[in-house]
Amino acid sequence: MPTLRTLNVSRQGFGAMGLSNTYGPAEDAQSIATLHRAIELGINFIDTATGYGQGHNERLVGQAVADRRDKVVIASKFVHRPAGGDVKDAVRPRDAVEASLKRLGLDHIDLYYLHRVDLEIPIEESVGELGRLQDEGKIGAVGVSEATADGLRRGNAAYPIAALQSEYSLWTRDVEVEILPTARELGIGFVAYSPLGRGFLAGSEVTDPKDRRHQHPRFQAEAVAANSLRRATIEQVAQRLGASVAQVSLAWVLSKAVVPIPGTRFIPHLESNWAANDLVLDAESVEALESAFPRGSTVGARYPADGLRLVPPEPVVA
Repeated sequence: MPTLRTLNVSRQGFGAMGLSNTYGPAEDAQSIATLHRAIELGINFIDTATGYGQGHNERLVGQAVADRRDKVVIASKFVHRPAGGDVKDAVRPRDAVEASLKRLGLDHIDLYYLHRVDLEIPIEESVGELGRLQDEGKIGAVGVSEATADGLRRGNAAYPIAALQSEYSLWTRDVEVEILPTARELGIGFVAYSPLGRGFLAGSEVTDPKDRRHQHPRFQAEAVAANSLRRATIEQVAQRLGASVAQVSLAWVLSKAVVPIPGTRFIPHLESNWAANDLVLDAESVEALESAFPRGSTVGARYPADGLRLVPPEPVVA
């Protein structure tokens, strides 16, 4: 069982963001049934955030786990302020935690992240205040999301960071250059969000006009056409191994000794994702996948311009 400092979590977690209409309409009853099935399968790590559905996601997760709290590790996240917000109006960690506790209906949150590092608020201050909340028992561990290697060092010096959550998949491998090695050096667990490339690496198509992926450069027509040529390699590996495209993509992330948190609204997809735990990629498959997706080769930025300002810059590819 992987460890995020003091937290024991399942090999895969569950990313709940998509249960709040991010990728099209979601029904609460169906979402809760999916969360319950995840727990039945052995997934004990559920990831939510204050910003998912403007609080809806935390309330939904809290409702789903209310009668099985002892079976799950709950992670949530907050941002100091939205993009373009005034720093004087920034949300403080204490206020964010208190609000999350209320929405979740919990007396403590197992892992609480700084969702994005605010460039005008020193990471040491944010992590230090989260650390005080951990000392008080309001949270069980401190996390940060999308921090740079330098930010990790500075934050961890202020208070021990249990987990770093960053995007990591075959088509987003930037963290391998400096960030992931730094996390390992410092003993910080690594949680990989969007391990299926927001569904692209699972072969899904974006059809709902309200789907947020329409705003992302990688999901524009030209980028999709170019990146689909690379995805063909995953399809070939999957056919040879008798697995699905999603399972191959997840197995690759799992092979990097990190904790992926794929999300889905649908129980069959959940069960298929969980089965990736048993898929072992041979050296030939790994070589084929990594050759098809070398770092920096994916067409299109991973976020629109506003989002890119809040994540570490892509490293220069030699």
